[in-house]
Amino acid sequence: MFKLSEIKELIKLVDQTSVHELEIENEGTRLLIRKPGKTEVVNVQAAPLTHTYSQQPAPVYTQAPAIEPASQSTASETPAARAASENLHQITSPMVGTFYSSPSPDAAVFVKPGDRVSEKSVVCILEAMKLMNELEAEVRGEIVEVLVTNGQLVEYGQPLFLVKPE
Repeated sequence: MFKLSEIKELIKLVDQTSVHELEIENEGTRLLIRKPGKTEVVNVQAAPLTHTYSQQPAPVYTQAPAIEPASQSTASETPAARAASENLHQITSPMVGTFYSSPSPDAAVFVKPGDRVSEKSVVCILEAMKLMNELEAEVRGEIVEVLVTNGQLVEYGQPLFLVKPE
């Protein structure tokens, strides 16, 4: 049986060469990779299981409408700008993952605006590769705003909370 990663690599290799067709048989599985443009009938009686992968022409995309730049008033409302102007501390994501505001779906949230936190207070859970990582506030103060929603995917360095330090 072929692994998906092996198949993808073979497709890339065929695409980068002058080879128009590649056929491999392994452990009773036959893999046929054929570049588009050449059509013919293939007799498939020899192998009990057949996988045929062919490359399709790349889809044609039209240009998306231009996005107008944000006005100066909305640009100043970003979490970073607000944190700087109001002397707030940002708790940022130390990894890419999924943000969870509570330890389980039916449990109360770790923190909400108005709650006081210490350096060791758990403010959320970040799930990365099926591992649940508790994130601590690392600052003493009051939660001013939660910037993400439960279940949202977050990026490395993305602001999650604004805290008014004590």
